[in-house]
Amino acid sequence: MKVPLSENTMTIRRGEEKDMPGINNLLEQVLSVHSTGRPDLFKSNTKKYTDGELLTILQDDSRPVFVAVDDGGKVLGYAFCVFQQHLGNNIMTDILTLYIDDLCVDETMRGQHIGRKLYDYVVDFARRKGCYNLTLNVWECNPSAKKFYEKCGLVPQKTGMEKILGSNGS
Repeated sequence: MKVPLSENTMTIRRGEEKDMPGINNLLEQVLSVHSTGRPDLFKSNTKKYTDGELLTILQDDSRPVFVAVDDGGKVLGYAFCVFQQHLGNNIMTDILTLYIDDLCVDETMRGQHIGRKLYDYVVDFARRKGCYNLTLNVWECNPSAKKFYEKCGLVPQKTGMEKILGSNGS
């Protein structure tokens, strides 16, 4: 059931330890989408991060996590980000990139522009930090996410391809 969000009741900020239960709930929703779409790659009924790993990420300025919370502190969505730079690389320039590792809105809150507001917040953050670009990956088994990112103005930078070899290597 969709839960309506009244105007001006949402704040976007850095994630904190107190947000971990809500973040874990959304991580489970993302895992469900991926494990349903690609059960050959993604395990079900597990956690992406232990609580210790998640706490470490939340405290790491090179891997900022942003949360959208309602006025009661409930986590409505998140964006996990990672700064990337290839300093001194032989073929890559030294540009600073902000990579969105994961962006999710609670399935009961979708369609209320929370994801777009989170995305726009991350873009503004990246600009303030002097990033050249913002990148992300989207799984082909998640067409609604791909459509969302296209609406946000993202275009393909590169394409990952695979050939499933199966157990006999064919």
